[in-house]
Amino acid sequence: MDNNVIRFSVSLPEKLLAELDKKVSEQGYASRSEYTRDLIRERLVRDSWKDDNSEVIGVLTMIYTHHQNELVDKILTIQHDAKINIMCNTHVHIDHDNCLETIMVQGPANEIKAFAQKITGLKGVKFCKLVEAAIPAS
Repeated sequence: MDNNVIRFSVSLPEKLLAELDKKVSEQGYASRSEYTRDLIRERLVRDSWKDDNSEVIGVLTMIYTHHQNELVDKILTIQHDAKINIMCNTHVHIDHDNCLETIMVQGPANEIKAFAQKITGLKGVKFCKLVEAAIPAS
């Protein structure tokens, strides 16, 4: 890890600086610099998902009814056929009809998006959201 810190100046309109300071305070950041570093990291992660071949990580969260004909088998088949690394899968029974499942994945951005879309489109999936993540440089 590179411990060299470079300082640089940023010019902001007064109102924008006031909004920045408000966010720093509300979210408990130690400084403007910490908040700004987080914003930059967030943008770098988002941009990494724009490159289809970029190696990224994500978490697919879904709620579905397990009573839907062959739905669980279809979800498992999609996972087994996926061209990505399925790192972890968590399954929770919410109630008699509904299950919550999270799938942690790693691989090329385009393959993860395709994987998520296949599951999202299945009949019986009530909610499905992909949280896009990546490891920023630092």
